[in-house]
Amino acid sequence: MSRMTDSVEWRVLTVDLPPGTTQKFRLACGGRSLDGFIVHHEHGYSAYINRCPHVGTPLDLWPNEFLSVDGRDLICSTHGAVFEPASGQCTMGPCAGDALERLPVRLDGDSVTVACP
Repeated sequence: MSRMTDSVEWRVLTVDLPPGTTQKFRLACGGRSLDGFIVHHEHGYSAYINRCPHVGTPLDLWPNEFLSVDGRDLICSTHGAVFEPASGQCTMGPCAGDALERLPVRLDGDSVTVACP
């Protein structure tokens, strides 16, 4: 299991991030702290800055609650915007047409690493 610490990269074991789950993390990018999250969806892994493009609030009102009830979409708990997990594209809600800011993800054997943009 990973912890919330500031570093330029964040790593999690793939066994700790099974399909249909998310995890929050914090990166230290260019002297500032950046909160993000990763989602393991049907097409792989995607990581985003935890900020809705509508008004800049975090997506999760409750810690690490990013997924819709059916687990198919990402949801902004503030205004109900719906995002496609693989692309971060807003498909419904006040930010339709916008997208979450993506973070680089790479697979390293049995772990997944997220880095600063």
